[in-house]
Amino acid sequence: MARDDRRRAAERAVLKELRAREPIFHRPGHYASRALREAALDAGFWEVGASGRRYSRAYVLKMLAARLAAGAEDRWRAHGFRCRELARGLYLLTYTLEQGERCTRRSTLWQRHAGAWRILYHQGTLVTETKE
Repeated sequence: MARDDRRRAAERAVLKELRAREPIFHRPGHYASRALREAALDAGFWEVGASGRRYSRAYVLKMLAARLAAGAEDRWRAHGFRCRELARGLYLLTYTLEQGERCTRRSTLWQRHAGAWRILYHQGTLVTETKE
């Protein structure tokens, strides 16, 4: 198998793993406990929301705990997943997230560390026009 073919096969395998974890914070099973949420977010994690605001790791952990405690059902559809290895063990995952009338493009930087996945960064960008 050629090197590019091996790289694409590896990226497909990673895509399958990461797709099961995305959209982040909308899959309660992966982030149900505080320990799981803290383990998933790198110590240097930060996020830029669809509003353009920057959110710290501490803020995101606080909001996730409140959302899970409220038990509100979040209806969504994610599609168009793409994955690319940027450096050894560092992956960019992108996709589109639809939540009712709201549509956002999402990007997450994932790093495999000691056999576990850690989220380094996440961004949501509001889609105002659907033409590519």
